[in-house]
Amino acid sequence: MKSLTNANARDLTHAVTMAGQTRRDGGRASFVGGGSDLLGLVKERVVTPDVVVNLKTVSGQDQVEPVEADDGGVRIGGLITLDALSRHEVIRSRFSVLGEAAGTVATPQIRNVGTLAGNVCQRPWCWYYRNGFPCYKAGGNQCFSVAGENQFHAIFGGGPSYIVHPSDTAVALVALDATFRLVGPDGEREVPASEFFALPRQNPARENILGDDELLAAVALPAPQDLPVVRRSAYHKVLDREAWTHAVVSVAVVLEMDDDDVCRAARIVLGGVAPIPWRVPDAEQRLVGQRLTPALAARVAEAAVAGARPLSKNGYKVALTKGVVERTLVGLR
Repeated sequence: MKSLTNANARDLTHAVTMAGQTRRDGGRASFVGGGSDLLGLVKERVVTPDVVVNLKTVSGQDQVEPVEADDGGVRIGGLITLDALSRHEVIRSRFSVLGEAAGTVATPQIRNVGTLAGNVCQRPWCWYYRNGFPCYKAGGNQCFSVAGENQFHAIFGGGPSYIVHPSDTAVALVALDATFRLVGPDGEREVPASEFFALPRQNPARENILGDDELLAAVALPAPQDLPVVRRSAYHKVLDREAWTHAVVSVAVVLEMDDDDVCRAARIVLGGVAPIPWRVPDAEQRLVGQRLTPALAARVAEAAVAGARPLSKNGYKVALTKGVVERTLVGLR
């Protein structure tokens, strides 16, 4: 493994400054929080940083705090561990879909060190990309999965690359209409979670809109709607094995229900099936103004897979996605 230098950041601005200076000096810098994803990328020589900017030395970026301007909303520091996030009382009670998603990531050992920002920004786990093939993600000019082993690749939004986004928490954050706070050389900016992730047709080498030396600092979640509307939410995923793996298919569902058990708003976001967290607005609209019944859940699930374009070996994902959506909706009745 290539030798590298560790640089401890005092704060996020200092971290960005050190990364920028490394790049201006002709080197490469990587940010690291928990480091579970970066370590694998470095060992596999997918990334070869000269400097690793350590964010764990930055204090105060691992908390869940109320948003004063949004009664009931919260701001979550990007360095909070997935385990702490999954156990946090406010997250579990008001934003349960996120707590459930965080609690399903990888293994307990990884959840104890892995961070929210790291999980959202992790790189794809496509075996071609992770094993040194000169694919689009690695700066090449083809996606080897198109004619190769594509069992776990995209059925929505693919082309020219057919990777799937691996983050559990990203799916939940899009469903919760989160806002991301980014810190970079030009200061701070806020971006809706739904606009943070980028399809391969925008830039096949990237999965999000982060600029050079820019990092995800925090996530803001808006408050649930006031009573009598009640939020119901859930996250479910299907794995190909029980331990240390990513979703073959997942779904985050957030419903706002009134006193009469009528759905007033719905967000359904799919994971494991597209290069970004994949929202299905046509399926969502079928729920609005309706009482949730098993028959309606089946129709919504059918609508959720409309437009799927499976590759040669992943057609099973269409039926699997439909089943996961239907079961999740029925469970929220």
